[in-house]
Amino acid sequence: MPDIDDFGGIADEPAFVISVAARMVGMHAQTLRYYERAGLIQPSRSRGNIRLYSQSDINRMRQIQGLINDLGVNLAGAEVILRMSEKIRELEEANQALHQQLQRFRDRRLPAPRQGE
Repeated sequence: MPDIDDFGGIADEPAFVISVAARMVGMHAQTLRYYERAGLIQPSRSRGNIRLYSQSDINRMRQIQGLINDLGVNLAGAEVILRMSEKIRELEEANQALHQQLQRFRDRRLPAPRQGE
């Protein structure tokens, strides 16, 4: 199921041009371009090659901004933290799927406990 943004749209749907995205996060458009060159964000492109940012991109930029401004992390550190956070989220999802698979296996293989045991 896709994530829904604060406005009722799909969070990964490209919706904002760079000037709007920059205003939303309180950054210069040049900073957003730099983040893209550094590989921290990957905005979509329109047919005319215009950068289009999704709500997910905006949220990611706010995360980067918080790491830098609130925690004093440099850009390279913010990149490492974000990549590790994504990996942890992926591992947690895989772990949850394995737990569900194990439970389904147990439900099929193990007899139901008797009353009083």
